[in-house]
Amino acid sequence: MVAGLGSTGIAYAAPDNLGEIKLAVDSVWVVVAAMLVFMMQAGFALVEGGMVRSKNAVNVIMKNYLDACFGGLVFWAVGYGLMFGTNSTGWFGASHFFPEKMADWDWTFMFFQMMFAATATTIASGAMAERIHFVAYLAGACLVSGLIYPVFGSWAWGSAHGGDGWLKAMGFIDFAGSTVVHSIGGWVALAGIIVLGPRMGRFDSQGRARHIPGHNLSLVALGGFMLWLAWFAFNAGSTVAAGGNIGKIALNTHLAACAGTVTYLLLSLIRGKAILLTGAINASLGGLVAITAGCASMSPIFAILTGLIAGIVVTYGPLLLERLGLDDVVDAVSVHGFCGAWGTIAAGLFFEGQLFNLNRVLVQCIGVFSGFIWGFGAALVVYFVLSKLLGGLRVSPQHEQRGLDYTEHAELAYPEFQDAAVFDPDQLNTRR
Repeated sequence: MVAGLGSTGIAYAAPDNLGEIKLAVDSVWVVVAAMLVFMMQAGFALVEGGMVRSKNAVNVIMKNYLDACFGGLVFWAVGYGLMFGTNSTGWFGASHFFPEKMADWDWTFMFFQMMFAATATTIASGAMAERIHFVAYLAGACLVSGLIYPVFGSWAWGSAHGGDGWLKAMGFIDFAGSTVVHSIGGWVALAGIIVLGPRMGRFDSQGRARHIPGHNLSLVALGGFMLWLAWFAFNAGSTVAAGGNIGKIALNTHLAACAGTVTYLLLSLIRGKAILLTGAINASLGGLVAITAGCASMSPIFAILTGLIAGIVVTYGPLLLERLGLDDVVDAVSVHGFCGAWGTIAAGLFFEGQLFNLNRVLVQCIGVFSGFIWGFGAALVVYFVLSKLLGGLRVSPQHEQRGLDYTEHAELAYPEFQDAAVFDPDQLNTRR
């Protein structure tokens, strides 16, 4: 190592051999990718904030902001250890809790994985929007970041510090987390909307669905672009090395998103339905979710096919949930849960050089099924217990009618447009 001085005058050791140079380059790549993945929080905040009514915009953005904060602390404390600590049983890690001393690369790896934990956690936010208590949501988010996500992650990806997860040992493929991140988040969202029930007015007395439009589609579009951009880092960064395969991974990611959106458009034309901005954006996100598992192991033509089928899933998935009387405000279950499951199976079907291998597909199906059982089952228990401990997950009908911006936060996203007879500015000030 060659000694030098940084811009602050603090001494540092510059790399002087190829191994150290590679570690430095890989570290820069992974940290930059992690910072871009963090921008997914902003993308989700914009998509969800625009898809809810104006009276709930502050609330849903606050959930995205704070679940990253709480989730970061919880993942550092226990989540990383459960997911990547020494895994001698195949079920969960048992070391590296509250870490204080690790190798430089381990800190880099933890930082990257912390951003993935934030993504998995925030998926449920939009699905349960407009009717869940803020504190109850945050309590659930902590358990997702610290328990539900890391445990399944240890099965599929563990461990960085010795041992293997049982799914990983079987040959399970989920390169960047179609199931580990997205389906787990989607199944948590499904459990949440079942426990909460639909928003007031979402279904009529005969059970027919009513559309409740979001208040700002410009925010939704901006959030969609931001998520798409961050997804390049999400998938390509999962190499955790600055290798030559980054370009192909990013290309496959882009092609799948494009195919999902085009498929949605064509289906809308065939069905004689309006081509909705929200539908197009969710279709692109569905393509991105689906390709996440196989982006490093598919040829481009199969990446397009994966995105195409994801577009079909995103088109018809929300209709299935409506028939079941379930209210998913942003269609998170379809985009993340259903498309994540499809993408994980597609990674086995379309594995380059070994297409349609039934043994590989069987392992993928086992992974999808176990992800559903764990993610949905654990979340159902979590939300049921929280409902009992906190006196209910759901806000009162009066608070739901007024909007959670006012009742949960004493703030209004658009105060100049609110009815002063309902929202007294002086009362807002006294609640701070």
